[in-house]
Amino acid sequence: MPYRRRVTDSPAIVARLRAAGCVFAEDEAALLTAAAGSPGELEAMVAARVRGLPLEQVIGWAEFRGLRILVDPGVFVPRRRSEFLVQTAISLARPGISPSGQPVIVDLCCGTGALGLATAVALPSAELHAADLDPAAVACARRNVEPAGGHVYQGGLFAPLPARLRGRVDVLICNAPYVPTGEIAFMPVEARDHEAPMALDGGGDGLAVLRRAAAQAPGWLTPGGTLLVETSQRQAGPMAEAMTAAGLSARAHHDDEMGATVVTGTAPAARAPNSWRRA
Repeated sequence: MPYRRRVTDSPAIVARLRAAGCVFAEDEAALLTAAAGSPGELEAMVAARVRGLPLEQVIGWAEFRGLRILVDPGVFVPRRRSEFLVQTAISLARPGISPSGQPVIVDLCCGTGALGLATAVALPSAELHAADLDPAAVACARRNVEPAGGHVYQGGLFAPLPARLRGRVDVLICNAPYVPTGEIAFMPVEARDHEAPMALDGGGDGLAVLRRAAAQAPGWLTPGGTLLVETSQRQAGPMAEAMTAAGLSARAHHDDEMGATVVTGTAPAARAPNSWRRA
């Protein structure tokens, strides 16, 4: 039988979490207590959280756009601000986005697979593919994506994707790392010490991986398909330039409430039949 204890009976747990810097100590205590199967397990989970492990890795899941996303130890935890990227993807997915009626979604650097899965849930009949270089992330993403009918591959960026997807992708999400190497040391301990470095480090200016994704994206996007990436606000301009250089129509989107910035690059639409005639 699952272990249950009211948080009001355990003020010591709340106090330990608060002392460790947990801003929402009461809420976290409630989640930890609900997730524990025994007093011993609860103690181990509280101790792990106090040591700085992300709450989502401790309890094994994260809430993302109303979905319960499984999160394994060491795997990048989906950020709440990334919900803005999903929201942007859905808003751009106009009716009839795919001639087949089955839009193709690809989620690169997928981590848990949360972004691609949340987008696919909002687009009925979507065909979902996800990929990541980190074996731990791939194993975690498979637990989230494959039960929903999606496919997960291991490898860097586009390399592991089936060749049949070339020129067919309607929504291309690439939530690649964008923290500049020199700023990693200033990140919260939860991320710096407990998430894979490859999920955080974006190179000198933070855009090394994202520039590679933009350069290769046109070969995979369907006419009118869109690449979506997350950046900081100061990186939006350079990222838009990289997309424009690749032949995509770039646009920056900001959400002040979430503190989120998304840059989109849309492939040219196909020319309509008989849209021109010889002079």
